[in-house]
Amino acid sequence: MNNKVVVITGASSGIGRALAEGYAARGDTVVLAARSEDKLASLEESIRARASGTLTVTTDVTRQEDCRVVIAETMERFGRIDVLINNAGVSMRALFGDTDLTVLHRLMDVNFWGAVYCTKYALPHLLESRGSVVGVSSIAGFKGLPGRSGYSASKFALQGFLEVLRIEYLKKGLHVLIACPGFTATNIRFTALGPDGGLQGESPRDEASMMSPQQVASHIIRSVEQRRRMLILTSQGKWTVRLNKFFPYWMDHMVYRHMSREPGSPFT
Repeated sequence: MNNKVVVITGASSGIGRALAEGYAARGDTVVLAARSEDKLASLEESIRARASGTLTVTTDVTRQEDCRVVIAETMERFGRIDVLINNAGVSMRALFGDTDLTVLHRLMDVNFWGAVYCTKYALPHLLESRGSVVGVSSIAGFKGLPGRSGYSASKFALQGFLEVLRIEYLKKGLHVLIACPGFTATNIRFTALGPDGGLQGESPRDEASMMSPQQVASHIIRSVEQRRRMLILTSQGKWTVRLNKFFPYWMDHMVYRHMSREPGSPFT
C-alpha cells in the first residue's frame, strides 16, 4: 500500500482526519477534501512531513462540480487515484413526523449523493489503477434506527449503490469496501440535525465507551489493504446485523428499547 494516492472526503475532522493521519503515517499521498478551508490547512500542515504528498481541495460534496474538481485536481497533481474514501457525512435526531423534509434532503445530499458524485468522477481512474472505493456507512444501513430516518435511509441507499458497483465491475479489478462503524466518538454526533435543520449541539450519548476515530480509521486502512468487501465494527454492531437476519420482529423491539433509553430520546 505504500505511496498510494488516497482521496478522503470529510477529511477535516473525526474519522476522515484520522484516516488522513493514518495514511500519511504510512507514507502515502493524501488528498484532503472538506468544506472547512482552515481545518484542511491545519491538517495538511500536521501531516505534510510524513506523507509522500498532500493536496487540499475545499469541497462541498453536495455540489457535483466540487466533486468533479477534487478528482480533476488530484489527477492533475498526481496522475492517479488508488483509493477513494467517501467519508463525508451528517446525522440527525428527530421523529420523522416532526422533521422538516429539507432535513432528509440534506442527509441524502451529503451521505448518498456526495458519494455518488465523487465515485462517478473517480471511477475511470480507479479502474485503471485497480483501486478501491470505500463508503463509510453505518449499522444504520442494515437496521433502521428510530429518530434517524434520514440517516438510515441515506446509509441504506449508499450500501445498495456500492453493492451494485461491486457487482458491475466484478471482472474489472475494482475493490469496493463498505465500512460500518458503530457509535463513534466524533463530532458528527455533535453536529446532528434537529427537526428544523438546526444543529443538535451536543451528544446524548456517553462518548467514553465508544470507539475512537483513530481505532475506526485503523480498521478501515487495514481492510482496504486486505481488499475486504465488508467491515462491521463493535460487537453490538455485529450482533445487530446477525440477529436482524433471523429475528427482525424481535430486533424491532430491541432497537426501540435501546434507542428510547438515549437521554432526551424523542420517542420515549
